[in-house]
Amino acid sequence: MIIQISSDAIADLEEGFWFYEAQSPGLGDYFRDCLIADIDSLVFYGGIHQEIYGYYRMLSKRFPFAIYYGLENDVVTVIAVLDARRNPLWIRERLN
Repeated sequence: MIIQISSDAIADLEEGFWFYEAQSPGLGDYFRDCLIADIDSLVFYGGIHQEIYGYYRMLSKRFPFAIYYGLENDVVTVIAVLDARRNPLWIRERLN
């Protein structure tokens, strides 16, 4: 499968990076590396996750973030990378 990351999802990753980097220097890099590894695993596991709000949702292994993606013709498109602790109504609006 091919993985595409939307500009919105890249912005989400940058926002998460700066949040964790402000907590502790170097933690932002660890956050980014972990989330990119989770996204890379979609090459093998894309499409097996639960559908939420019209998108597949994969939960990150190390951080409280969810990766929302679509799947069409062996192309995984990451739509958003959102903090799973956010209000579900905010998440729904963000995905629409």
